[in-house]
Amino acid sequence: MNETQQFFQEIEDSIKQDSFVKLTLSKPIRKSEDLENVYLREVELKKEKMISFTYRFKTNDQVKNYAFEEAIKELEHLLQNSFRIATLFTLEKDVAIRFNKKGKATITNNPPTFSDKLPAHHDNQKEKRASDSEYLFHLGIKDKQGKIIPKMADKYKQINKYLEIIDGLLKSTPLPKQINIVDMGSGKGYLTFALYDFLRNTRNLDVQVTGIELREELVSYCNEVATKCGYTNLSFVSERIENYNKEKIDVLIALHACDTATDDAIYKGLMSNSSLIICAPCCHKQVRQSAKGIPQENPILKYGIFQERQFEMVTDTIRALLLEKNQYNTKVFEFISNEHTRKNVMLVGTKASKRPKIEAIDAKIASLKKDYGVAEHYLEARLDQD
Repeated sequence: MNETQQFFQEIEDSIKQDSFVKLTLSKPIRKSEDLENVYLREVELKKEKMISFTYRFKTNDQVKNYAFEEAIKELEHLLQNSFRIATLFTLEKDVAIRFNKKGKATITNNPPTFSDKLPAHHDNQKEKRASDSEYLFHLGIKDKQGKIIPKMADKYKQINKYLEIIDGLLKSTPLPKQINIVDMGSGKGYLTFALYDFLRNTRNLDVQVTGIELREELVSYCNEVATKCGYTNLSFVSERIENYNKEKIDVLIALHACDTATDDAIYKGLMSNSSLIICAPCCHKQVRQSAKGIPQENPILKYGIFQERQFEMVTDTIRALLLEKNQYNTKVFEFISNEHTRKNVMLVGTKASKRPKIEAIDAKIASLKKDYGVAEHYLEARLDQD
């Protein structure tokens, strides 16, 4: 019996003897992958024992449940393709298997970490990062009894999903002890208040959050609510995004800023050398207008609705490439479900240490612009001016 077979036998024995506590996968084979860890535990679903896998990505967690045989197959796959270390925790001992770069395995045994088993009930409720905070009442999301107002249920889900994403991003981003966050295009402030309250009162981080919003009535309203809630390091300013230039920005956020306002926000983040830039782009018009009147050979662009979607992707792809050109690692993913809004793409840039291949990135941008007849991308033009 080799080391891998021995390890899987230890798992099977611990489950049969009811001493299995949990199993953790760590040290990803490829550092570039978003999947950072996987955690296994026993759960009971409809009176049947299952193995629950929690897949921890950089921006969120995903949970899947498997019968024992399926769980073993999934675990084998993950150890072969994704992780170098697996640690089995039982009531008798801890067992770890480690694979070197050549795939050779070694096993170590240690005294048990746990003296009791984990609860076997399955928790269907995701962690609610926005729970009993006062701002939820003042912003009309909860009533005086603390219950979610039915028409605001989707907004409450959006807030919790947003905080889940931000929490994951901040944990994987090096930031100073005092974090200056600017939310450009903060609107009524739902997500701005949620972020401040969560980081300040739940994560106990030293944050200064500023919401930038052009509409003065919303700025006054949000500042009043911040005062009522005692949020001394949260403030709102009435100003155009392109004119804001007052402080160092560690984390720049721009959610659903219309058209080139997203580009203005990204530009401010780049000029401030922000550690983290988070955007949910909206109302992509500039690139489509730039290509107006230019004959398109691509048959997809013959139809208006497809043309609109194609140019949305072109706009955001060029934004991502420009972030990479300025030494950021980028990712694009779904922010919230399509059932709530089609404007659900989130673009994230995290400051990188590796220098970019500028010529190669410029070639990709030029190729995209040529293929779609784009004369100018607003953010690219702003950066070229500098």
